[in-house]
Amino acid sequence: MSVEFRPASLEEMDQFRYVASTALVMKLDPFNMQPEWTYCAFEDGRLATAYGEWPFTMRFNGDSAPVAAVTMVGTLPVYRRRGHLRRITASRFQLLNEQGERAIAVLYASRAAIYQRYGYAVVSTQNSYNIDPKYLEFSTPHTVSGTFRELADDEFPLLVDLYRRFRADRTGYLHRSRAQWDAGVLAPPPSGGQLNKVVYQEDGEPLGYVVYTMEPQSRAGVPGPDQRLAIRDLVWLTVSAYRAIWDYFTKMDLVGNIVWGRVPVDDPLPHLLLEPKFLNQTSSDGLLGRIVSVERALPQRRYDEAGTLTFEIRDDLCPWNCDRWQLQASTDESLINRTSEEPQVTMPVSTLAMLFFGQLSATEAARMGRLDTNVPDALPLWDRVMHTKYRPACADMF
Repeated sequence: MSVEFRPASLEEMDQFRYVASTALVMKLDPFNMQPEWTYCAFEDGRLATAYGEWPFTMRFNGDSAPVAAVTMVGTLPVYRRRGHLRRITASRFQLLNEQGERAIAVLYASRAAIYQRYGYAVVSTQNSYNIDPKYLEFSTPHTVSGTFRELADDEFPLLVDLYRRFRADRTGYLHRSRAQWDAGVLAPPPSGGQLNKVVYQEDGEPLGYVVYTMEPQSRAGVPGPDQRLAIRDLVWLTVSAYRAIWDYFTKMDLVGNIVWGRVPVDDPLPHLLLEPKFLNQTSSDGLLGRIVSVERALPQRRYDEAGTLTFEIRDDLCPWNCDRWQLQASTDESLINRTSEEPQVTMPVSTLAMLFFGQLSATEAARMGRLDTNVPDALPLWDRVMHTKYRPACADMF
């Protein structure tokens, strides 16, 4: 048996899609996936393990950074338990470090356990809602002062502008290309469904939008509303816009349930409803993130408070990260250097990713045993410096 690790060729892309689809047991439609963005294992010339990376840009507390968005990962069952994915992952991390461009890797995992072995951490939590619109009653009264209108097909730039303004200070949101819009939020609806784009405005100024599908659902002869409303994207620039959008849904008399599957963990709705339990809210892993290069990643996000942080990193897969570091965080430009100073905290690289994204505070991580504290008085400073304006979230799948 001979094993080769390399990108797939253009002629092998159909085989790449077959391996990924078979391993994940799902239909994949990889828009614009280029052969040079893949890295695969071949056994005796046959593609055994597929691995792809989208070159995306992601928001980090008000700044943007290039990321390697890992996707379409899978090994055919007959080739599993041979270490192919670990070797591919280690090789890709080394190449990303050498190239010096993408210091952060992100992905959605079918099983987080697979990737946490490689230094990834769950860096965002996503909720989901499933509510009958008759329960959309607010605990405090409000008046909708604006109006709604359907968005025309030629008003795509307005969607982009509102989305960019919404994501500006957030963490985890992507810079969407037109291809991402068309394959995700604006993709054709399911068979028999309808795609709707609605914008909310006050005094003619657009302040939010919602993109959703309306789909028929079978009720097996039970009388009552027989439509399902699925939210794909919900953006708001003001509190009034947010509440107005949910008020808009109260008028859906033929809708039996409203579902929203990628809800930020700090979404306001549970704190506004009269009966929040009828959201039927569930929680799951969101993004997994990995700091590939500590030296390059940490200066790329924005810090809202200045401070000097010293820390030591443990990293089994990326030895270039294993050192003592000093981050001089600033609201303008941050610097990081290796240091011989005693570290305030010591942690695995996975915990650093959680702090970097704002998934946990340093104090919370210490309480959980995810970092060792050498200077306890430093934790409040870590909490302030690493704090993000919003909890991490990503509205797109990839």
